[in-house]
Amino acid sequence: MTLLSVLDQTPVIAGHSVVDAIAATVDLAQLADDLGYTRYWCAEHHGLRGVSNPCPEVMLARLGSVTKRIRLGSGGVMLPYYSPFKVAEQFMMLEALFPNRIDLGVGRAPGGDMRTAQAVAAGAYNRGEIFPQQVADLLGLMHGALPADHLAQGVLLQPQIDTHPQLWVLGSSEFGGLLAAQLGLRFSFAHFINAHFGKQVALAYRERFQPSQEASQPYLAAAVFVICADTEQEAADLEKAVDLRRVQMAYGLNEPIPTIEQGVAQEYGEREQLVIDREKPRSIIGTPGSVVERLTALQEQFQADELMVLTVAGSYRARLRSYELLAEAFQLGSNTAA
Repeated sequence: MTLLSVLDQTPVIAGHSVVDAIAATVDLAQLADDLGYTRYWCAEHHGLRGVSNPCPEVMLARLGSVTKRIRLGSGGVMLPYYSPFKVAEQFMMLEALFPNRIDLGVGRAPGGDMRTAQAVAAGAYNRGEIFPQQVADLLGLMHGALPADHLAQGVLLQPQIDTHPQLWVLGSSEFGGLLAAQLGLRFSFAHFINAHFGKQVALAYRERFQPSQEASQPYLAAAVFVICADTEQEAADLEKAVDLRRVQMAYGLNEPIPTIEQGVAQEYGEREQLVIDREKPRSIIGTPGSVVERLTALQEQFQADELMVLTVAGSYRARLRSYELLAEAFQLGSNTAA
């Protein structure tokens, strides 16, 4: 049985508003809940026109109110901006609202450019230098196991409840995997960011994992960019919108997600085509048969316990349909019923 989950960046497609993007996230979460996906994670980004969720913790409260069983989490909170104590409070509150359904995934990337990062952090963005200590602090806070000399030792962490969120480390390099292994935490590898060396990162994580109060054995999710379409032609058209987005990002253009029509109409020079060819390994796009084959191979390569699917398509309808096709292909409904 393959476990599938959703990673959502709340994309803003050209011609649509941020309000539309947020509504599409709510719709997708409800669909994923009905289809049998395992968890639904919201990413944190700042200062970008193409993605519109700077505060996953707020969105998760909304999603919890309109779903029934799916786990909800951050994919992730960009921890270097924040006080671990405050983050712990926020996610303990979410856990109190939706018991045994909350994941706290944390990362160290800025989720935007450095000027924006300094604005978010009031000029004190630390570029991730203290991230390992922050994650250790979160672990100690969740389990009431802070060192005796810690600033927060003895401070009441509210809400006081019997359960706590699952703690995850997110990463696209060996750094995140080794930190998760050292602290005994679940790890999500961002294949959609780094399509190379993931197998080595996964192997090192499993080999060096140290059991903890949080997890007794390693648990790895591979986060993969996927678009699944009914026909080869539709898949090809959807891929052209992705290609245009990749070129925009390579040129530093802060634009909404291109539509399918924009992607199909776009022509490229040699330089742009090199960008497109370079970025191809980061995506799996096709019809159900080919997508399932490639995802299964990737899962085996990573020995992944779970696949987390990120879909940013040139239409919200196509995004919903992609997740429907994947659920059908992997028989998620029957897994849930069992």
